[in-house]
Amino acid sequence: MTTAARPTFDPARGGSGRGEKDLSALSKQYSSRDLPGHTKLKYRDQGQSTSEELRNRDFREELEKRERDNKQGKGSAAPTAARRALEQQGSGSVSGGSTKRQKLEAPQNLDADDPVDSENSDTDSDEDDTAALLAELNKIKQERAAETAKKEHSKQQEEERIRMENILSGNPLLNYSSTAKAEMKVKRRWDDDVVFKNCARSEPEKKANQFVNDSLRSDFHKKFMDKYIK
Repeated sequence: MTTAARPTFDPARGGSGRGEKDLSALSKQYSSRDLPGHTKLKYRDQGQSTSEELRNRDFREELEKRERDNKQGKGSAAPTAARRALEQQGSGSVSGGSTKRQKLEAPQNLDADDPVDSENSDTDSDEDDTAALLAELNKIKQERAAETAKKEHSKQQEEERIRMENILSGNPLLNYSSTAKAEMKVKRRWDDDVVFKNCARSEPEKKANQFVNDSLRSDFHKKFMDKYIK
């Protein structure tokens, strides 16, 4: 039960007697969160841009050096790449020319009994094999391309046929067949063609529903009493 609404019979009284205290005195209780914190500053360690390290650096010289390096890199990016390509081509041509020169300068076997140089025959056979493989690869690619085109053409024809069938079967005016005629006929009752119809002795009299503002004389009360209480 709450004590918020209860009256206080022992209010605070100021004085020096028993149960009395100085109301103007400050409380001596304090929280640990009120204590001073972060009483020490953090200093930079060696390698964290201390004042001595910054004092010994020449920032102007570093900035000028970076600017010079940047200008040289932008101006000589394309020429260096072109120079490297030319150097590679030159080295390749020099090596190719030296090999050709060595082959020409090598003594040729003029005697028929001497064995034929096997290097030329190997290179020729390798070239022939490469040409045959390339021709076979091109033939396979052409066959696959023709097969893919044929499949695509047949797929398009099938899609067109299905689309036309859907169009023709979806419109009842275009699909006016015998089955459609039979379905469009009006359905008759089972006793439309019967000889004797409406031969009851007396038709039930239909009474108009009349509202009676009395629960004991209403139609519902009468039907209920006739059905359950006899």
